[in-house]
Amino acid sequence: MLAQPTTVYVIDDDASVRDALARLLTSAGLRACTFPSADAFLQAGCPAENACVVADVCMQGMSGLQLQHELRKAGSSLRVVFVTAQDREETRAEAVRTGGAAFLVKPVDDQALLDAIQWALALSDEQSERAPPPS
Repeated sequence: MLAQPTTVYVIDDDASVRDALARLLTSAGLRACTFPSADAFLQAGCPAENACVVADVCMQGMSGLQLQHELRKAGSSLRVVFVTAQDREETRAEAVRTGGAAFLVKPVDDQALLDAIQWALALSDEQSERAPPPS
């Protein structure tokens, strides 16, 4: 069976940021799927296998932190890499406390983001391997 390609779900309410990140990810050999909001992402029902999320912290509607909470509540193994233009210590602490894989400040360094994505994917794989088999 062929391995599923690595997918990064990019969630940001700024179209130019989504486009720039999608170009970067594609150039790095990753599959990018973009969404204008956390709600749109959740409604799409995207698979979690071999995937992670890059989400803006501050968006219209559901925030990136709220998205992470919803993913954990649903039992998803998807890890979130947070990006933000508004770096606040309490937001950073909340992201880490609730299981965020990384917290990066915009403008994001390309290599730092790619490294954070690899880390998030490794964390997701590790969590999936520890999960009990489906009944």
